[in-house]
Amino acid sequence: MRKEKVFVTLHYVSEEFSLNTNRFRNRTEEITERKMIQLKENNGIPRSLLLTMAVIAGLTVANCYYNQPLLEMIRHDLGISQHSANLITVATQIGYALGLCFLIPMGDLYSRRRIIVTNMTVAAIMAIIIALAHNVWLLWGASLFLGACSVIPQFFIPIAGQYSAPKNKSRNMGIVLSGLLTGILASRVISGYVGDWLGWREMFLIAAVVMLICMALTLKIIPEMKRNYIGSYKGLMVTVFEIFAYHPRIRLYSIRAAFGFGSMMAIWSCLAFRLAQAPFFSGSEMVGTLGACGIAGALAASGIGKLVPRYGIRKLSLYGAVLQIVAWSIANLYGDTYAGLIIAIILVDIGLQCQQLSNQSGCIQEIPEAANRANTIFMTTYFIGGSLGTYCAGIAWTQIGWLGVCTVGMVFAIISLCISVCNRK
Repeated sequence: MRKEKVFVTLHYVSEEFSLNTNRFRNRTEEITERKMIQLKENNGIPRSLLLTMAVIAGLTVANCYYNQPLLEMIRHDLGISQHSANLITVATQIGYALGLCFLIPMGDLYSRRRIIVTNMTVAAIMAIIIALAHNVWLLWGASLFLGACSVIPQFFIPIAGQYSAPKNKSRNMGIVLSGLLTGILASRVISGYVGDWLGWREMFLIAAVVMLICMALTLKIIPEMKRNYIGSYKGLMVTVFEIFAYHPRIRLYSIRAAFGFGSMMAIWSCLAFRLAQAPFFSGSEMVGTLGACGIAGALAASGIGKLVPRYGIRKLSLYGAVLQIVAWSIANLYGDTYAGLIIAIILVDIGLQCQQLSNQSGCIQEIPEAANRANTIFMTTYFIGGSLGTYCAGIAWTQIGWLGVCTVGMVFAIISLCISVCNRK
């Protein structure tokens, strides 16, 4: 009898403890939610959150570009050909495209905050695997997954488009895009110097630590947001293809920008090889230094965002393609001088920003109630263009050299220009 009373008492105490623990947890979650910023569609985004998203966008997309200044170093360390080293960049870009295609739509269905944190975790693991890899196949595989999990900025850009006040949508998207582009360019600078100072493996260990810091920042600052779609993942993916089929403007905007991105990727995919030859004979630190030249152009993205309503998508796309054509002409004529390469890099980057920001904002504003899915179509097509430009430039480099790379970049820019000339949208 006494034992039964003891058991009953213990059971009662256990239930009370569990109940109080749940109450405390719920209370804590309520306080956390109150402290966190609450977003409402078309109601505006606090500048602090906008800048945080821009910073995280730059730090996460950098994962895709750390390898570019290090290709020559990786090639020597693993004893592989230039073509095999170039495929590391191709694998990363393909991974990014797959992430855009299959992960970004989930932002309309599931918690964006949870998806972002999961991606950061996997990205950190993949960066560690790359740092420890001694086999090119393992390097390709880890690079593929690292690229797929580095699509986080493409969750942020639709957030800026969906929740900003109508008059500030393009401008705020431009701020996040500035962070993304600065991350792309700064990553090359940082990896170039870190690679020369510590080694290419240490660069990816640092990248893993950066992902853990971004994860903590996301959990602290990024709020939960309403979901734009109710249903299954299969149904969600079906709507992506329906949007692509029934919205010709989204197809136009995506393809036009994709050729612009392919044009820019051509120069970066082979720059390390070019600088390793005469008359430069430079290492990864010089590739990083040239990357710094493009940061000035990346910072102009927020300013370009203000120009979209004034000049329109088509005009900015035309200007961007023309700038890239001029850039490749300079790269071809003066590609044996640092001045020629610097001017070409700056112009090709500014030209791409004109094309990306105008066409991407057009896609998201075409169907704002499905912002993540519209952005999925745009960015998947965009990075397929980047992967194609990288691959073609790699083939051209092995067959013809720098002239072949310039030809590939010029052709991609001309195709983008022709699409704008032949269409009035």
